[in-house]
Amino acid sequence: MSLRDATDLFSEWADKGKDRGMEKGHANSVHEMLKIANLPRKSNFTAIDVGCGNGWVCRLIGEDDFCSRIVGVDGSQKMVEKAKSLDADGEYYVAKLPHWKPDTAFDLIHSMEFLYYLKEPEKMLKIFHDIWLKSGGMTVIGIDHYLENEDSLDWAEALNVHMSTRSEKQWEKAMLDAGFVDVSLHRVGVKDGFVGTLAMVGHKS
Repeated sequence: MSLRDATDLFSEWADKGKDRGMEKGHANSVHEMLKIANLPRKSNFTAIDVGCGNGWVCRLIGEDDFCSRIVGVDGSQKMVEKAKSLDADGEYYVAKLPHWKPDTAFDLIHSMEFLYYLKEPEKMLKIFHDIWLKSGGMTVIGIDHYLENEDSLDWAEALNVHMSTRSEKQWEKAMLDAGFVDVSLHRVGVKDGFVGTLAMVGHKS
């Protein structure tokens, strides 16, 4: 049986209302990630959420008084439709990555549970650094599927989708190879029975 496109899976989840469960399940990790990203901030900034789902992180970041623009992008039409229904004034795009490019670079790139669905996530990191991020900007990326999280290693087979499995050290190397500086890795959202979301942080000099 051929693998299904992850965006088809997410559209199915949107139809079933599972996006709310994803929001609830990832909330603790994302709140910790945004603290690492120094939110709230004290000067104006722009941000983009990659794999925005129903837009809940965009709405969260947009609550910051100094956020002058927040953009959400997702490959699932159904997820973006839901985001727009919940946030009619929000800026959301349906796009397949890595081919789509934003119209400008951003001060902050946030992403949760997106990167490992790509077949070559290392190339996406390079694109983030070179094209999507302003000089002096930072990216914070969260993933639950990584080698050290043993509970996640059967997800690809269970869901019949592609997942790129990397170790923490491999992800760190990918960030550095992409050009990021001051790279750090964190375990966030740790709780009983969960080793934590791997949060990868990097800056552009």
